Amino acid sequence: MSGMMLTVMLVLFAAAVPVAIAIGISAVVGIAGFTSFPMIVAAQQLFVALDKFPLAAIPFFILAGALMEMGGISRRLVEFARSIVGGIQGGLPATCVVTCMIFAAISGSSVATTFAIGAIMIPALVRAGYPVGFAAALQATAAELGVVIPPSIPMILYGVTTQTSIPELFIAGIGPGILIAGALIATVLVWCRIKGWGKQDGEGRLPFLTATRQAGWALMMPVVVLGGIYGGITTPTEASVIAVVYALIVGVVIHREIRLPDLFPIFRKSVITSAVILFIIACAGLFSWLLNRQGVPDAAAAWLATSFDSPALFLLVVNLFLFLVGMFVETSASIIVLAPILQEAAGRLGVDAVHFGTIMVVNLALGMITPPFGVNLFAAAQVAGCGVDQMMRYLVVFIGVVFACLMVITYVPTLVLFLPHLVFR
Repeated sequence: MSGMMLTVMLVLFAAAVPVAIAIGISAVVGIAGFTSFPMIVAAQQLFVALDKFPLAAIPFFILAGALMEMGGISRRLVEFARSIVGGIQGGLPATCVVTCMIFAAISGSSVATTFAIGAIMIPALVRAGYPVGFAAALQATAAELGVVIPPSIPMILYGVTTQTSIPELFIAGIGPGILIAGALIATVLVWCRIKGWGKQDGEGRLPFLTATRQAGWALMMPVVVLGGIYGGITTPTEASVIAVVYALIVGVVIHREIRLPDLFPIFRKSVITSAVILFIIACAGLFSWLLNRQGVPDAAAAWLATSFDSPALFLLVVNLFLFLVGMFVETSASIIVLAPILQEAAGRLGVDAVHFGTIMVVNLALGMITPPFGVNLFAAAQVAGCGVDQMMRYLVVFIGVVFACLMVITYVPTLVLFLPHLVFR
């Protein structure tokens, strides 16, 4: 049955059927053709897949990101980041990376980061003389920090799917996020030196104290949200609600850039985005339930553990496999279907669950910037008004940089586990 389900799913993927529908149809085929369950079980399992309290954090973090985008927070964060790194040659691309890193600590979504920061940074980079393809490729890549640095929607999914501590996953993403951001900044600074770009990047930036004062409310948001989680005051789900309330107060009352008529489009956009993600989660949950009924995760984990007796070799093979999967399958679906199988095998080889979850999230984040289905690519191309083909010559370099960081994250577990061990163990 599992082989038929996978075949149907891959055929539907090849036919460009939306991910959620392809997964759902393949699961229904499995129920109808290979089990005696009534079809009502499909509806039941779709509900069960979503009946998890931590998943409520997803729509709230999405809404918080939309409120920040409209409430002037993203623009103030750009000015703050530019006041720090914008005074050197190549400072504007570095500003893009730093801003995405800060915004990621609030939104939890790479696509939200692409739109919110890209709408400001891509036109600014083009006006400063940078090629539009370079600007769009950098924005798409830097925005993937939205799913690495906490709070992270994919980390919430991984935690729910594998029963791994979400607060530990969150704090484990800080080290890898800083590593990736630092590597991207170093890359663009060297690139600008070689190409002679960005010699006037320091013109027009605000003094540090002025930018900090203007961005003060925005900078307090990660402190409030993450401080509540790590201080043991709130759960990640409760923190997501606090993020919405905070963003709403800042946008409507303090910055006064969100008017009451603006709220309906913001809520509508957030509902649609949340519904798409949750529909994928529901269908992937049904698919995963059927695989579990067939004992596929246990069998696959046993095979992987016996086939690769070296944890280092196992992690290399898994990274290459996830890199290919991420190119074609949406991140949420990949995590829900594959995480239980791969984590079970990793656990048998002694790989820490939090470390492996971080590896998986960072790897699948690469899928957001790799053709043919990289969502960040299309979002950045839409903002920049260019084609994905114009981004490719620059994107290859950025993908290589992030993949190199992934290898460091994989084989230097201290980078990932230092903070979780310090705080929680």
